[in-house]
Amino acid sequence: MNFPQTLVGALPIVLDQAVWNRARDSQPPLDEYYNSLFTTLGPQHWWPGDSPFEIIVGALLVQNTAWKNVEIAISNLRDARSLSPSAIRRMNLRRLERLIRPSGYFRQKARKLKAFCAFLQSEYGGSLKKMFATPTITLREKLLGICGIGPETADSILLYAGKHEVFVVDAYTKRILERHGWIDHKAKYDDVRWIFERRFPGNVAVFNEFHALIVNVGKTWCRPHQPKCEECPLGRYLEEGR
Repeated sequence: MNFPQTLVGALPIVLDQAVWNRARDSQPPLDEYYNSLFTTLGPQHWWPGDSPFEIIVGALLVQNTAWKNVEIAISNLRDARSLSPSAIRRMNLRRLERLIRPSGYFRQKARKLKAFCAFLQSEYGGSLKKMFATPTITLREKLLGICGIGPETADSILLYAGKHEVFVVDAYTKRILERHGWIDHKAKYDDVRWIFERRFPGNVAVFNEFHALIVNVGKTWCRPHQPKCEECPLGRYLEEGR
């Protein structure tokens, strides 16, 4: 994907002026955050995957592990010619566990993969196209009903594999906003998600790129301990927080 150097003018924000004024006065300057991060880091080319299903598998496997471990697990599935919903659905559970073992928590994750593929078959005849044609609110509730899939994973599937208009909230997002004084540690997932979704309504490209940029910030500068605020592209906004 080729993204412009700034958000303004290229990935337009369409908001009623009154709504914009209220949001500006009570919410973090997300457009400035985005522009600062994109100017510094450039496009992140997320989410890695050669197909929507591969992206879904990555979203299910990446919890509590590094992406490099997920890549090994996905490569194992590909080498076994099993990187498809039907192949995973038919596969012996123990064999699936062995293939995805590098991703960690492989027993739980194998069951998640099985549960998702069973859901896809029973609800949509195995068709991702039909699944992603479902309205976002309805599909999100269905995904959250699958054993082992929480809000972050469901929204990653919706956004990155299905191009649905949702923002993915992770620990990095909460950490940055909390350090900048915009939320507290008790903030609920959906409340944080709404902060982004009402600022950039319906802008899938921004949701995609912004989340990826935030992950980069969390890994590089905004660490749980000994953060590098003076080096961070968002460091200058710390004193502007509430």
